[in-house]
Amino acid sequence: MTGDDGRTLLTGWFSFLDGEITAGDVLALERVRALLLARGVPHDVAWSPRFEPGGPTLDDVDPAAYDRLVFVCGPLHGPDIAELHRRFAHCRRVAVGTSVLDPADPAAAGFHAVLARDGAGLAPALDLALRAPRVRREPVVGLLLTEGQHEYRGRRRHAEVARTVTSWLADSRVAPVVLETRLDAADGRLCRSPGQLLSALERLDAVVTDRLHGLVLGLRVGVPPIAVDPVAGGAKVTAQARACDWPALLSAERLDRTALDHWLAWALGPGRREALRRRVLLATARDPANALADLWHSS
Repeated sequence: MTGDDGRTLLTGWFSFLDGEITAGDVLALERVRALLLARGVPHDVAWSPRFEPGGPTLDDVDPAAYDRLVFVCGPLHGPDIAELHRRFAHCRRVAVGTSVLDPADPAAAGFHAVLARDGAGLAPALDLALRAPRVRREPVVGLLLTEGQHEYRGRRRHAEVARTVTSWLADSRVAPVVLETRLDAADGRLCRSPGQLLSALERLDAVVTDRLHGLVLGLRVGVPPIAVDPVAGGAKVTAQARACDWPALLSAERLDRTALDHWLAWALGPGRREALRRRVLLATARDPANALADLWHSS
């Protein structure tokens, strides 16, 4: 049985409930979609409900509505792909931009044609993501959170702050970059020097942080921080924001998406100019370390 309108179903690891979804997979999918659109080929994409809750999902679609199935990107192996061959046995099935680990694997052998990017005995081909349509540039926002600071005991709201901020970022059109002020000379996932961290921070458009030094170092490089004090009643983050005369400060008690949206819009607009101005002012402000020298002279 074939679909009357000759529709094509696009699938990939992004279609499976427990499948891994990578940026490269989605860009490869967009390359294939652009090709089908240019040729007027009607098609649908089957998404994992964990990634695109609006679907359609593999469980939603009626196999009889399609006469072609295309599997895009990733390795051809495993029972999930083998199940596609069973459910869509009436379709012409093609894999494109994929890696063939074992041509005899039922997951790979079940396709009528495989346009592989690599595999045993195959000449490597360019990955489809290289020719995907251009995407718009999104703001890059650094995320510096701590779940420590147990010295604040019952006033700690760190877990609640982290949940609110990360769920908000998940729905925001920004590129999040997770950073850590903690340095480590042995862990290559962390900066080993302040200079490395500052070099990363200065390339951002904004910073969201519940750390005092996330606020301070953002201002040092002229990148607007959105500071959240994770301690009920306010503590060192609030004190430092006041010392720096920095307005983008939220308390744990008043943290919500509306407030975060407001300060993000401000940070990506006039906040950048204010952060650059504040950087100049703070560089010439009274330095508390000078009092240490005075103590030496008075002793």
